[in-house]
Formats: sequence, structure tokens, C-alpha cells
Amino acid sequence: MKYSKILLIFFLPLIIALIGIPCAVHAGAQSYSEPKKDIDIYVDLNKQASAFKGTTLFALYHRPDRPRIVEVTMEGKVVWEYYLPAYLSQFTNPGFDVERLENGNTLFVLPRKGIFEIDKEGNTVWTYEDNKVSHDVDRLPNGNTLIVFGNDDTQEDFQVKEINNKGEIVWKWSAKNSFDKPPFNTIYNQGWTHTNGASRLKNGNTLINLRNFARTIIVNPNGNVIWSVDWKMLGTSPHDTHQLPNNKLLLALKNPHRVIEWDMKTNEVVWEFSKDQVKVIRNASRLPNGNTLVVERRNIFEVTAHGKIVWHLGINGVSGEERDHGRWLYTAQRIPY
Repeated sequence: MKYSKILLIFFLPLIIALIGIPCAVHAGAQSYSEPKKDIDIYVDLNKQASAFKGTTLFALYHRPDRPRIVEVTMEGKVVWEYYLPAYLSQFTNPGFDVERLENGNTLFVLPRKGIFEIDKEGNTVWTYEDNKVSHDVDRLPNGNTLIVFGNDDTQEDFQVKEINNKGEIVWKWSAKNSFDKPPFNTIYNQGWTHTNGASRLKNGNTLINLRNFARTIIVNPNGNVIWSVDWKMLGTSPHDTHQLPNNKLLLALKNPHRVIEWDMKTNEVVWEFSKDQVKVIRNASRLPNGNTLVVERRNIFEVTAHGKIVWHLGINGVSGEERDHGRWLYTAQRIPY
């Protein structure tokens, strides 16, 4: 019996690893030279001739006791994962953005907590903490970080800030200068603007998504609004707006739930994706082959320009019902092989 217990202790971690269950929930990162099957993740559609090949990076936090970031193959097998430390595990709702940087590190935002950059081994190499942060973070070409501050924001807050690597604010934008007036000044839903996205354009202007105002705007370096579109004519709650080449915007809208491509010159929808069973699309990104990667509740789709789904990843253990809102997927990044 004594030797049996010794053998069990020795081989148990290996057995657990083989069946895809972590030995313990602890902070840290793990790379797998042989991609690992995961009990939470499945891929049931992978049209290799049409899909853009690469790994997919996203945050997976539907199990409150083991929130993590995973990178998976086209077959849904894990090649890298990072478990959040216990003291950070409560800061996942309503979803957090994850970005693989050019240096191989991973940048992510934890709502109501801060921004973290980790290396492949899971070591924290840079942080910026503020309980107003929410949803979106981008590393800029100059090395600075563009951060959205939409968590329970007020008229006295700055909704977007650019932070250098020393944690110093080098640029900031406040909605108060342009929107502290009717009908915007009395709005409140998880904050005043509940800004949920920002990106720096090549010309130095900044694209900003104001969810509660159902608007996407562009501001110049002085903070002046130089362009604006009101999405209430098409739906509500814009999410994850990105500028594409040729003055197009790609974004997700609610009511009805869909992804649209908007021509900024003609002010019209030039492409859209929607399906009856798709609810609450939270993220969309255009891939180099022209396909679009779409994140919806517990699913990640890759869709062609003709609206055909050519890749689908699903999550076990989470429903599409409103009761699971805090456990839904938020964003995903396709990393080319």
C-alpha cells in the first residue's frame, strides 16, 4: 500500500495532464510542445481551404475558480495558457481584452483593476492599475499603451488615456468637453459613457466607442470631436469598432445583433453578418484573407465575405442565457502561424 501511494503521487500529475485537467489552479503560464486537448474547448468546424490559419488567443473565465488566457490551434487544442493569480480572479466581469504583442508578450486588461503585460513564462513585466479601466487596451507603435476608462465613469473622468512605460499619462480625453449637455448629460448605465473601445489611427487621431451614447467618434490630438456617427438608426450598444482600409469601419451592434462594415464616405452599410441563433456579438476583427473573426457569448466564428462560417470554436460549461452574462467570451485574436 505504501508503494502504491508513492506511485500514485508520482504519476498523478502526468495522468491529469494527459486528460486535459490542470493539476492545480495557480498563477503561471505553460507552453505545450504537443498541443493539449482541453475539456472546456471544442472545434466542430474547420474548413482548412477557406479559414485563415493560425492560433487563436482569448480569455476564458466561465469557471470562476480557474480564469485563464488560452492560445489554441485551429483544432482547438491548447498550445499556451496562463492562469490568473487568485488575487486577480475576481476582475474578469464583464470580459477582458487580450492582445499578443510583437515581442511575444501578452497584454490584457482586467476590468476594475488594471493593465498587465506578461511574458511567455507568465512573469509580469509591466502593470498599470486603476479601478476605472474597462474592456479595451492597445499597445501603440511608440511603446505607449492606449487604455479605456469606462467603468462607472462620470463627467469628471477622462475616458481614454495614453500611458507611457513609466506609467505617466501623456495624452487623455474627456467626454465632458463635448457631451456634457442634453440629451447626453443625464445618461447613466454602468457609468456615464461606458466607453468600451479606443484605437489610435495612423494619422494620429483617436477612434472612440461611446456605448451609452450609441456613438462612435473620432477626436484629433487636441481632443476635439472631428467626426461622429449615431448608431441608433441601426441598433444600439456599439462594440469593438475598428477602422479598416478605404475609410470603412467594422463593428458589432445590438438589436438586432450583427457585425457591420460601414462606409464612412457614403454613410451606409456595405457588409454585414447575422444569424438567427447568434446573440450579443461582442467582438469582430478582419483577418488578412478577408474573413472576419466574430466573438459571440460562448462561440468564436470565422466568416467569409459571403457570410459562410468556415471555422467554429465553442465553449463547454457556459450557456447562452442572460444568467451567464459575466462568463461569456469577450474578444479573440487570430495569430498567424
